[in-house]
Amino acid sequence: MKQAQIINLSFLFMKKNVPARLIITVLVTLGFFTACGTTPDQSASEDDSAIQFQRVSFDMLPGWAQDNIAEVWPAWQVGCRALSKKKAATWREICAFSETIDASSSPVVRHFFEQYFAAYQIVLKSDAMQMQESEGLVTGYYEPLLRGSRTSDNLYRFPVYGKPVDLLTVDLASLYPELAGKRVRGRINGDKVVPYYSRAEIDSGHTVPNAEILLYLDDALDAFFLHIQGSGRVMLPSNDIVRIGYADQNGHPYRAIGVILIERGELNRENVSMQTIKAWGYRHPEQLPELFAHNPSYVFFREIAAPTDPLAQLIDGPTGALGVPLLAQRTIAVDRSKLPIGAPVYLATTLPDQSPLQRLTMAQDTGGAIRGALRADFFFGTGDTAGEFAGAMKEKGRFWLLWPKDKALPEKR
Repeated sequence: MKQAQIINLSFLFMKKNVPARLIITVLVTLGFFTACGTTPDQSASEDDSAIQFQRVSFDMLPGWAQDNIAEVWPAWQVGCRALSKKKAATWREICAFSETIDASSSPVVRHFFEQYFAAYQIVLKSDAMQMQESEGLVTGYYEPLLRGSRTSDNLYRFPVYGKPVDLLTVDLASLYPELAGKRVRGRINGDKVVPYYSRAEIDSGHTVPNAEILLYLDDALDAFFLHIQGSGRVMLPSNDIVRIGYADQNGHPYRAIGVILIERGELNRENVSMQTIKAWGYRHPEQLPELFAHNPSYVFFREIAAPTDPLAQLIDGPTGALGVPLLAQRTIAVDRSKLPIGAPVYLATTLPDQSPLQRLTMAQDTGGAIRGALRADFFFGTGDTAGEFAGAMKEKGRFWLLWPKDKALPEKR
């Protein structure tokens, strides 16, 4: 399947002889400046100047000595491989040395991190001045196991689209470096670049003629939440399993349907979750198309081949933004503009049942809802049990970046 086209917008500007700032203003008005995935739900307002990395000793990390830290080693190993391929100088030496570590021993692994890394608590400067700890938000995600088919019928009716060939990705950074990382998507309509089809347009009959339908699912709610999770496994009628992952997004902002149900008095703010939203949807199936239409964001997927690498097979998770499989309960999604992708991050939060969750994780994924340094999405794993935890997870948390001792701290972009 062809990749979405990437356009250097400066060429369009020269061709049309239109001032760049005017075009950017129009794009902002059209809502082009969006990220993939979901909308921010931040616990604290942040900007680059509001965050600082405050060095602390490892014994200040709650639960550090009790963490079965050897569990994280497979995620560290696959992350090192990916970072080495990217020729990331920050990690090259330390990753090479880690090959000599006895990964079966938590004390040895713990000593490795203590010897070669420094721990930095991520804090708001205002909190640091008042000697207060900064708390952020930790949510959860998982890889659902769904039912689907390669062909449609009365049961399998909800399509999973691949990336459309007419989906444009516009490069603005070539004109304005400060716009680096902004994702601008649309499609050509005559001689104009216009927003890509919204969810309502696609679901109401604007099928995507330039995209392959990978699969058909048997449940409208499962199909909708697949777009939020960004990956999943689909069991076919033959009992074969197909794994699919995020390929791209239509460029429209994500809007949470749970907020709509709260505003309508259908759900309470205190108990809104994936489970309560699904339960409401199964009671009111006739209202689902209208409810879904409130979220214009639409995700396109790709089929993912089974891994051949033994380590990847051992981890057996979906592929994250670093390009490596995610290890259940040891990997998180972060805002890569605030925290470096691939870095170890120590997390202290609670599970929905209020039991403590204190452990070392690897920042190997990203998501549109993850905005700010005090924000993380915890990967619970695959299947219904993981989904129950992920759907209910919305807890306060604290974060510590582990960074190589001899390297300058990462710059916040």
